[in-house]
Amino acid sequence: MRDVQSRARAAVAIPSVFFSLHSLFFSLSFRRTQSLHGPSPVTTFGPKACMLQIPQAVMHIQDPASQRLTWNKPPQSVLVIKKIQDASLLQPFKELCVFLTKVKNMIVYVEKKVLEDPAISGDENFGAITKNFCTFREDLDDISNLVDFIICLGGDGTLLYASSLFQESVPPVMAFHLGSLGFLTPFKFETYQSQVTQVIEGNAAIVLRSRLKVRVFKENWEKKARVDDMGIILTNGDVDCGRKVAQYQVLNEVVVDRGPSSYLSNVDLFLDGHLITTVQGDGVIVSTPTGSTAYAVAAGASMIHPNVPAIMITPICPHSLSFRPIVVPAGVELKIMLSCDARNTAWVSFDGRKRQEICHGDSITITTSCFPVPSICFRDPVNDWFESLAQCLHWNVRKKQNYISSEDEF
Repeated sequence: MRDVQSRARAAVAIPSVFFSLHSLFFSLSFRRTQSLHGPSPVTTFGPKACMLQIPQAVMHIQDPASQRLTWNKPPQSVLVIKKIQDASLLQPFKELCVFLTKVKNMIVYVEKKVLEDPAISGDENFGAITKNFCTFREDLDDISNLVDFIICLGGDGTLLYASSLFQESVPPVMAFHLGSLGFLTPFKFETYQSQVTQVIEGNAAIVLRSRLKVRVFKENWEKKARVDDMGIILTNGDVDCGRKVAQYQVLNEVVVDRGPSSYLSNVDLFLDGHLITTVQGDGVIVSTPTGSTAYAVAAGASMIHPNVPAIMITPICPHSLSFRPIVVPAGVELKIMLSCDARNTAWVSFDGRKRQEICHGDSITITTSCFPVPSICFRDPVNDWFESLAQCLHWNVRKKQNYISSEDEF
């Protein structure tokens, strides 16, 4: 009898052991969901544009110079973005809109507050053109499936603003240098007619500028009365009513800083769930390769070409001599939280906008987005980038060393 019972226990134990081993193998094999090289970027941009593919290779690292824009159908609509209340852009804006509507017969989308500028609304001659425009309002109207490509007039901020308008697929962006720095705006307005015509005909190179997908989880505590089953009020206190979640697509960087406090910021930085360091200083910058030449480079980071799949982590004035900027793979997930013993709260901003306070219990998760910004190049991604380094940042500019002839050596 005991032998039969022992065999029965063994028969039950074998599947249990097998199930435990299988569960362990399954958890070890499928625990990680991110790719070390980041998500494959979506290569369809808006309703009609896409990137020309190279189908002959199964696995191919594409030369940045070969990235070309192509149209599934001829573009018919264009979004024109202009800096608000900038008198120097009025004439270029009017010339471009007349060219697009009268010569190219395109549907022009313009933000409503741009047309409310007295210098535009008061121009009777230009008023006949504006009657044919389609208008929209930021955060209220969705134009993601209505615009074929975008033209920016201004500085780098106009491209960042264009990115913020599209939380998923972004139409191709053509940026004219009419601002101050112009690192992201390679086109000169003097030749806008021929340049715009080439883009409409699909004769253009593009660079896919990766973005960061950022989610902010905020504890939602509210003062509410606790009521029992009989409807009697028991106590008044803090009740957890869930967590508020906000999501952003960021082209340059996420900045977490100490805000108005005089204390050091004290935030914990996690990578794929593992605590890698605590940032003690003025804050930390998490940037894309595009953002590596913005705030990050001013804080001592390296400059990364936009085609490199990476995320850069740069401390701001760290209180440690050995805390240097680091580059991590594009597929990892970063998480930033206030340290439990932090003396003050922190503040976060996204491409310099949507600034908000981060308190204990809140968290920020950051990873690479699969919706990049297809930025149209003047020549190609390599030449344009080094041209911007030379012209805008004066990279490696110094007085040349004098030549020494053989007669002068002795």
